[in-house]
Amino acid sequence: MEILIVILASLSLPLMLAMIFVSVGVKTTFTKYNRVFASCGLSAKEVARKILDANNLFNVQIAGCAGVLTDHYDPRNNTVYLSSATINSTSVAAISVAAHEVGHAIQHADEYAPIKFRSALVPVVNFTSKLITPFLILGIILEFFAMALPVNLSSICYLIALICYAFYCIFTLATLPCEYNASRRAKDQLAGLNILANDELPIASKVLGKAAQTYLLSFLYSLTQVARILLMLLSSRKNNKR
Repeated sequence: MEILIVILASLSLPLMLAMIFVSVGVKTTFTKYNRVFASCGLSAKEVARKILDANNLFNVQIAGCAGVLTDHYDPRNNTVYLSSATINSTSVAAISVAAHEVGHAIQHADEYAPIKFRSALVPVVNFTSKLITPFLILGIILEFFAMALPVNLSSICYLIALICYAFYCIFTLATLPCEYNASRRAKDQLAGLNILANDELPIASKVLGKAAQTYLLSFLYSLTQVARILLMLLSSRKNNKR
């Protein structure tokens, strides 16, 4: 068991490097296909509206947001936000990204179970994520005073940090089906509504597929961090028994 934990923890750096590599790849892929204009001639905003209306989501609004690839759907105000690099673009890449975000809006309308579970975790993760670093630092500091303390406080700190990071790990796991499903819905809508031509759909798959890799790596990295904190906890308990 401990060997498995050590192996997982040792993967932290390679996965971090992979995340950086994939992040660069996402931007490179988007930039490349943001120069390939869709034959339909519609902008990403127009495509988003068309898909929303086709799914009877007339109450969902579309708004702009600053940045590149900052596109997202906010269920709190029922709005699809499209980045400045996306909203008015008629490229296949921009249209694919917009369709993906609309996919999330459709998920909420359909009460898709994973998105409901993920949304329920948001306030929990927002709170617990703020506790991880302070309790890890406190745990490390308290280890220096372990022999003088009647209770193994460092282990308690590591345990709290472990529980907090476990919530984040579950959150990243719940994100996976949400993102892959949103991409599938996006491609189905783009094909079903004849927005993209047959030779343009593979490009959409490349753009959305590359982005999906970041979520998978994020989950795997969070898993290694849970293993790393668990190692710190086990080590602290061993040292305290000596």
